[in-house]
Amino acid sequence: MQSWEIYFDNVANGRPIATIGASTPDLQSSFWVSGVDSFTHLLLPTMALILASIAGYSRYSRASLLDVMNQDYIRTARAKGLTERTVIMRHAFRNALIPVTTVIALDFGALIGGAVVTERVFAWSGMGQLFTNAIDHVDLNPIMGVFLVTATSAVLFNFLADLIYSALDPRIRVSA
Repeated sequence: MQSWEIYFDNVANGRPIATIGASTPDLQSSFWVSGVDSFTHLLLPTMALILASIAGYSRYSRASLLDVMNQDYIRTARAKGLTERTVIMRHAFRNALIPVTTVIALDFGALIGGAVVTERVFAWSGMGQLFTNAIDHVDLNPIMGVFLVTATSAVLFNFLADLIYSALDPRIRVSA
């Protein structure tokens, strides 16, 4: 953070959050100032992608937690005299996270698809721009590449969700 003041005064011209592009054009500076510049350019696109999904995740989490709170094992935990915090965090919340994990894992494909719009708005060049240029020029190889990367990431995140299931609920085991 020692480079923040240098970045703020010399590069950003008093604007702490960059709005367009992946980096400041013609920035010749140290490694740390370039890192701060890259971070500020990532801030708004990342927030746009996160905020598009967070409302759905919170609604799904709430519905899942309300469903779990009516289960018998929650009543049993309360009857044992456990504190409400322990009942919610140890018993209810871990089981309520299992369906939310599924939704988050499935949303990564939509996140990559939503990045096409985000890249266009924030003038980033990435997979979204590659995809739209390939569609405009009817070039099948980049289109198949984007689909391959999207499908591979969907399979990878579903696999990671399966591993997270076993960490959230010990009754679920991942075995060959």
